[in-house]
Amino acid sequence: MLMPPQSWLDNLGAFRVSLPALEHFPTVVWSKLVNRHSRRQTRQLMAYGGAMGHLPFREAIAEYLGTVRGVRCDPSQILVTTGSQQGLQLSAQVLLDANERVWIEEPGYHGARHALLMAGARLVPVPVDQEGLDVEEGIRRDSKAHAVYITPSHQYPLGMTMSATRRMLLLNWAARSGAWIIEDDYDSEYRFGGRPIASLQSLDAGARVIYAGTFNKVMFPSLRLGYVVVPKDLARAFSAARDATDVFSSTLYQAVMTDFIREGHFARHIRRMRMLYMQRRTAMVEEIGKQAGDTLEVIGAEAGMHLVALLAPGVSDVAVARTAAELGISAMPLSTCYLKSPARGGLILGYGGTDARQIHEGIGKLRLSIGQSTRIEKAGRNTASVSLPPR
Repeated sequence: MLMPPQSWLDNLGAFRVSLPALEHFPTVVWSKLVNRHSRRQTRQLMAYGGAMGHLPFREAIAEYLGTVRGVRCDPSQILVTTGSQQGLQLSAQVLLDANERVWIEEPGYHGARHALLMAGARLVPVPVDQEGLDVEEGIRRDSKAHAVYITPSHQYPLGMTMSATRRMLLLNWAARSGAWIIEDDYDSEYRFGGRPIASLQSLDAGARVIYAGTFNKVMFPSLRLGYVVVPKDLARAFSAARDATDVFSSTLYQAVMTDFIREGHFARHIRRMRMLYMQRRTAMVEEIGKQAGDTLEVIGAEAGMHLVALLAPGVSDVAVARTAAELGISAMPLSTCYLKSPARGGLILGYGGTDARQIHEGIGKLRLSIGQSTRIEKAGRNTASVSLPPR
């Protein structure tokens, strides 16, 4: 299944989803670490690396995840990837046979849909509400599904957190049915209100959860480093799949990232960005209220690097997104995250890489785009309703 042209992803302007605040990245510190390892590259760093990844890096990841996310693992369970997308692709490849059924969130992450479909899976959309994935509805729709893909800490794209009750229901169902849970923890570092939410993997007593994460959204997209935490009995299968894909990730960057974590730079960077993103989200919500409160309704928890703004019923989010793209605005249509057409369209707006000036100007352009798209749609409906005389 191919995606239609996505003009809203053709630029890095205001509201580009998943783009961090690159201008605030500690480039000087990172460059010093890169130079340190480049000047003294050992034979080991320059030769072929293991498919699971650089061992010191996996040790640093295990310590970080155990401390921050409550993930229970040791370095032997960690596979280094190029990002969460490759983690999803490997999970689908290892866990699924053709035509096996998989629950997915509706709406949900389109990249996960593509990875699962490429593996030959049959998708079973399960609705989400304010408590996250509706597990009981999933069981009603297909109790014998082989796996489920889920974003419990910060549902993509709507932003809610899965409740404790739903988490236990999901884990109990997986244990009873022998299903796998693919947990995508793509931006859990950025939660602005309330206490941190533990990972689903930390509650898993039956070794049914595959936990995927990435450094690309926290650091910078071209870093291409992520990880998958797998049950011990699956480590060999995942390693073989990784080796068959592209052998291993850049050992140089793995070594640099190891130092970046161990020397405290990573934790400091996250703290700074958490404050910055909280400020930018607040500014975005306020600006929407001032300039477009009558056309956009903000939803989602105070977390992550994006928010969702619903459009009025009947307004095409794809049309708005294409019009906005012509003005240099990257607004992703919410409808692209659904398998079936939603009752109401919306826009996914990233604020991580968008500063205060861009937010102010961007919301103004977005309002113009909504108005223009609405007028075009109304004109089209009026033309279609005109009765032509018989010939």
